[in-house]
Amino acid sequence: MSDPAVTVDPNPDPTVTVDPNPAPTVTVRPAPAPTVDQDTLGRIFLGRVIEPGDEVGGRWVREFGVGEVVRRVRDGGEALPGVSKARWAGLMARGARAEPERDLAQARAAGARFVPPGDPEWPRQLDDLADARPLGLWVRGRPSLRMWALRSVAVVGARACTEYGTHVAATLAAGLAERGWVVVSGGAYGIDAAAHRGALAAGGATVAVLAGGVDRPYPRGHTTLIERIAQQGLVIGELPPGDHPTPSRFILRNRVIAALTRGTVVVEAACRSGSLATARAAQRLGRHTMGVPGPVTSALCAGVHELLRGEATLVTDAAEVVELVGDMGDLAPPRRGPVLPRDLLTPAARTVLAALPGDRASPAGEIAAAARTTPDEAIARLYELRALGYVERHGDGWKLTRQAVISARAGRPPC
Repeated sequence: MSDPAVTVDPNPDPTVTVDPNPAPTVTVRPAPAPTVDQDTLGRIFLGRVIEPGDEVGGRWVREFGVGEVVRRVRDGGEALPGVSKARWAGLMARGARAEPERDLAQARAAGARFVPPGDPEWPRQLDDLADARPLGLWVRGRPSLRMWALRSVAVVGARACTEYGTHVAATLAAGLAERGWVVVSGGAYGIDAAAHRGALAAGGATVAVLAGGVDRPYPRGHTTLIERIAQQGLVIGELPPGDHPTPSRFILRNRVIAALTRGTVVVEAACRSGSLATARAAQRLGRHTMGVPGPVTSALCAGVHELLRGEATLVTDAAEVVELVGDMGDLAPPRRGPVLPRDLLTPAARTVLAALPGDRASPAGEIAAAARTTPDEAIARLYELRALGYVERHGDGWKLTRQAVISARAGRPPC
């Protein structure tokens, strides 16, 4: 049987191969933005209207609710109590420019989120601020603010600090971080920056509380530092994205630092330092207030010393801070001077040793009289001291060794 003939077209048309089992088409769509409830949107709206720490605005929110306050501001309704007509007009003008959805979008682009009171991440200790409580906080960083705040300490101080202040703040922050404490500060020049850097260098946790929008690092010279804090820790603030700090906002920001933490340590602060506002807020809230002493001749330490003359507690290292703010049993080690060989002598031997004159040999009877003991007891102790290198025999007398005299004057062990 012959094979069937195969005919080949010399000019074939392009061949199209159709897969009998085509793979399903997958359409990738961007994840939808998380839904935000009206109360949260209202708080973001009011964040553009009411200044941080405004107790009148906080009272409105508490008494009338977020929704009613937003409605009156946005719709030009009846003025809320406690404000003049001029101020009410100013608040409505601010409300006309507020766009909470835009603020949320801008925050998401910067990797930030809004945490309102009642949110699982909200630190409840901020409620101690009562009507001055923030409407909410903008947060950059992955950790939970609530969990970090439970074990945190504020380290604040002068912007124009000395090398001593920088060293103390960095060492203190590193020690706290090594003990598992979160270091909170304001991201400013000077002591704040030293505290943040000390915690980061120790591989620890730190939080920067800004007086402006969390997407706009301030001061500009700390852009790299604040970005690093956002990556390894948390950057938080009350003001909406893009907003700028003012002198009054710096002072009001300090109340958040004080309320967020278990205690505040002030390192180098002049009498008019803004960091003292943090300490005073901490005292009002019943938090621990601590100060690191400095030279009494330094004007940069005068504010700290004034705190220490009041209700603040003097601290010199992280262990002493943790003893105050930590749990029961977190005690700082006792401070003692060096133990010298003389300290290990028996009381009788120390008495005989002290009875020897430093410039000549003395007979045993004279030494016994000076030590108020018997000659036999004095001789027994003198032989003991000779074995230890404190005295030597000179004929019928006894004399301190040269090394014992030198060490006694210099405070060093004799042998």
